[in-house]
Amino acid sequence: MNTANPQLEGLYLAIAAINRLLVDKGLLSHAEIQNVLQTVERNVLADDNQLNVSSSHQKAVAFPIRLLLLANEADEAGTKFCFDDLAREIGRRT
Repeated sequence: MNTANPQLEGLYLAIAAINRLLVDKGLLSHAEIQNVLQTVERNVLADDNQLNVSSSHQKAVAFPIRLLLLANEADEAGTKFCFDDLAREIGRRT
């Protein structure tokens, strides 16, 4: 088993929790988080000269961004989420 995968799952969920806390404290809104994540995702996927990497590499880089986008959407809707559910939804949307 690759130990990096569970570590990354934990990191993504921790960042999602920090995003939730920022919203709860009124420092950012769900819309602001959504906007910045969408901008980063667009930049990653539109960068044709990203060290001459493949499209699949760019999609892999975009995965955590997409996961955080979905976590933000779920939190705004008041929906509980887990990593597996978010990852499956990313697969459905791409």
